[in-house]
Parts: sequence; structure tokens; C-alpha cells
Amino acid sequence: MTEPLDWGRWFAVALPVSAISILLIWGLLLASYRPSRSPDGESEIEIRPIRATRDNFTLKQYWVTLVCLVTIALWCVAHAIEDYIGDMGVIAIIPIIAFFSTGVLKKDDFEQFTWTIVFLAMGGIALGKGVTSSGLLDIMGDVIKDAVQGFELYQVVMILSPIVLVISTFISHTIASVLLVPIASEVGKAIGGQENLLIFITGLICSAGMGMPVSGFPNQTAATQEDELGELYLSNVDFLKNGVPASILATLVVSTVGFLLMKAIG
Repeated sequence: MTEPLDWGRWFAVALPVSAISILLIWGLLLASYRPSRSPDGESEIEIRPIRATRDNFTLKQYWVTLVCLVTIALWCVAHAIEDYIGDMGVIAIIPIIAFFSTGVLKKDDFEQFTWTIVFLAMGGIALGKGVTSSGLLDIMGDVIKDAVQGFELYQVVMILSPIVLVISTFISHTIASVLLVPIASEVGKAIGGQENLLIFITGLICSAGMGMPVSGFPNQTAATQEDELGELYLSNVDFLKNGVPASILATLVVSTVGFLLMKAIG
């Protein structure tokens, strides 16, 4: 990337794209599940209001809120203070120290962390490093660069988008981004200083894969949710029937609305 994206420009694109995608996917789910009637189809569903709690904030809740806000604020200015803190991951240590040192989180909480997700993310980074150091990334980049040679920028976006979507559907979004973002950067350099745009689009589309239970941590979490009888709420058919169209909708939003916004902010 010629210049790191700041949080302002990231939000300027990601928030509208996310909002439009969520609304479209919500409409898709309403059409698919028809929640206006009960499962037996005999009566209307009654939606009961959730009463707001009137309890005052405790000192612990104020502390958690403060730590969260400080951490988010530091992430927002991470590039400006990079010389002092190094990698953004260092900031993530702040809530760990703040919560465990003050007793908000305890030993049992540490033992119950979903370490499988942590190791999956670390494995994705290791996989990306392996692909890079072995030279395989250069080969993949050369193949894609040759395939898009002579195409206009938007044509490259429309070619790259489905490739990224398919890969991020069958593997973790983290692993997909680690593998594909460097390739997008190389393609951007090959077509003339478009690294930022292609990296941005690739990163967003990596999060759009929703067609399989293994497509990212949210899908993995949703796929394991059970009712009081131990029955899974969602099956593989649910993900295929709704996740695939939802993925396509989100990808189209990124490659159209997102592309226009990215061009507008330079």
C-alpha cells in the first residue's frame, strides 16, 4: 500500500457498505423465514417488549466501559502513535491487563476463553507467512496479474471479487485475507498504483463469505447454537439457502457502492 488507510477513510466506506448489506440481507432473511407468523402457521407471532433496566451503573461497569472506550480510541489513532507502541496488537493487551489485574476477569474466565479461535487466527497468519516465504505467493500473484493484464480497473475488481468470495466461503475469513490481500496488493501495483483500492475491496469481500458453517467465526458460532432440547437451530441447508445469496449481495455492494466510495475518497 502506498499510504496506510486511516480510520476516517475506512469508516467512510465500510459503514455505508455494511449498512446497505445488512438491510439487503435482512430483507432476504425475512423473505426466506417469513417471521410474521408462528412456526405452525396458525397465528401471528407476538413480540414482547424488553423492559429497560433501571439499575444504576456499578463501579465495575464504569471501569469496563472506560477501558473499552480507551482501547477503541487508541486503535483509531494507532498509526499516529505507531512509533511509540509498535504493532496494533500491543493495544489489545490493555484490556487484558486492566480486567485481570482488577478482578473483573478471573482464572476461570481465562480458562474458558475460546483458544481454538485464537490458534485458528495464529494458524492463518503462519499459513500466510509460509506461502510468502516459499515463493508460492509470488507464483499466485503472477498468474492473477497475467490473467488481468490489459483490463481496466473496474474489470479487475469484477474478476477479483468472485475469486475472493469463493475462497473466503470455504476457509476462515482470517486465513483468506492473509492469503489474498498480498496478492491484491501485487495486482494493484501491476495495473498502476491501485494497491489501496484492491486491498480494501479484498479485505471487505473476505468478510462477505457466508455460504458454509465454516465461513468465518460468526458462522461457526451460529452453527453450534442449540435449543433447550439440544437441537441445532441451523443446518447446512440454512447456510446454503441463505448464506450463498447473502454473500453474493454483500459482494455486489462492495464491488459497486464500495468501489464508488473508494474512488471518491481517493
